[in-house]
Amino acid sequence: MQKLFTAIFFTVFLCGSLAAQDKHLTQFYAAPLTLNPALTGAFEGHYRVGTIYRDQWRRVLDNPFKSFAVGADLRFPIGSGKVREDAMGLGLQFVNDKTGVIDFSTTQIALSMAYHKSLGNANRQFLSVGLQGGLTQRNINYSSLQFHDAFDGSTGYTLGTGEQLPENNFAFTDLNIGINYTSQIGRYGRIFLGAGMHHILEPKVSFFPNSAQGDKLYRKISAQVAATLPISKDNRVSFLPRVLIATQGPHLEINAGGNFRVAMGQGNSTAVHLGSWVRPVRNTDGIGLDAVVALLGLEFSNVLVGMSYDLNLQALGAKQRQGSFELSVAYLGDYENDGIICPKF
Repeated sequence: MQKLFTAIFFTVFLCGSLAAQDKHLTQFYAAPLTLNPALTGAFEGHYRVGTIYRDQWRRVLDNPFKSFAVGADLRFPIGSGKVREDAMGLGLQFVNDKTGVIDFSTTQIALSMAYHKSLGNANRQFLSVGLQGGLTQRNINYSSLQFHDAFDGSTGYTLGTGEQLPENNFAFTDLNIGINYTSQIGRYGRIFLGAGMHHILEPKVSFFPNSAQGDKLYRKISAQVAATLPISKDNRVSFLPRVLIATQGPHLEINAGGNFRVAMGQGNSTAVHLGSWVRPVRNTDGIGLDAVVALLGLEFSNVLVGMSYDLNLQALGAKQRQGSFELSVAYLGDYENDGIICPKF
């Protein structure tokens, strides 16, 4: 029984509460389908494929927390022979999040769609609305747990246990919506304003079928503000500020910062991204600065590779710091021009 209590403790307090809080990604704009359904198909091109991997707390845990997401979306023009360039977006997202302490995993697959409405014949402004529905499965590997009645007295925990355990997996459906506004500023500048609501139905998330009504996944509301601001006249140097605010139950998370994009070589299709931001959070124990983030991005024509590292300021041990590494890769197919309609980070 002691092992079970230990497992529950780590799951609740290290993972951020089963029934309260989602996973989070530092490079949130590298996984747009998890950020806001309205960003489905929000790009200049015909299709987009991206993946992101997060490795968390490797220095302080034998089995670090791992998150993996891969998504693909398409953009279709609506109608023919029109001046306004309305479009439809369709996307598919797969996410797996695993906490190695007790081999607890969450697997999600979601289908999203969005409509992008041009607000003028010049196509300098778009209003997008999106809808996303999916299925989520959660699983615990009971073979990684040990109970006192399974101890054979000499060689180890080889006997069976009398603990009454529920089924080790369950699934639930989910529904998310979002809205996004994009406007062109001058020749190269862009501004993005968006909001999303995830877990509208607040599904119950418990391994016990007769759990209390409070065992639910809190509804999450988020707002995003971003921009692409050219610094040089030829757009070879630009600044990309980013702010993401998300609240879910008693939790609040803010990501604020930005990165510089510097073009390399003769053209504008190869560039280096350098940036940083901070992440204040509010949990049940108050508000504090959770992490400082450093970002490096490499852009090669239609491919963008991003690497980031979170330096968490709250120590697990007296002299140990929590750290998280993320790697993202995105590919934009049939890229049309430099008028990027969706921020890259």
